Amino acid sequence: MLRLYEDKLKCEMELTVYLIGGKWKIPILWNLKEETMRFGEIKRQLGSVTPKMLTQQLRQLEESGLVKRLVYAEIPPRVEYSLTEDAISILPILEQLSRWGNGYYNKHKMNLDMY
Repeated sequence: MLRLYEDKLKCEMELTVYLIGGKWKIPILWNLKEETMRFGEIKRQLGSVTPKMLTQQLRQLEESGLVKRLVYAEIPPRVEYSLTEDAISILPILEQLSRWGNGYYNKHKMNLDMY
């Protein structure tokens, strides 16, 4: 999928936003930081994401090489998701974003329910 956009990306920041941008990709990566998870576990952690959207986002992260998808040949089928080395390398940046968001939240006393 990335090959389709290579000629349209103008800088590294556009590539980064393409890879992890959107409402669900960063929360997916954040939830996978501690452990390998199954689809239903990720869905429960994220709450309001639809199964269709979660599937799309996981596929895009897999195609980008940020998430590994491991399918076990058993009945019923079991699929597990985990971070790749590339995704692990971005975790310190996500931790900084989380700290910044926490500081912003505390400074402005925001109601996160409105989002």
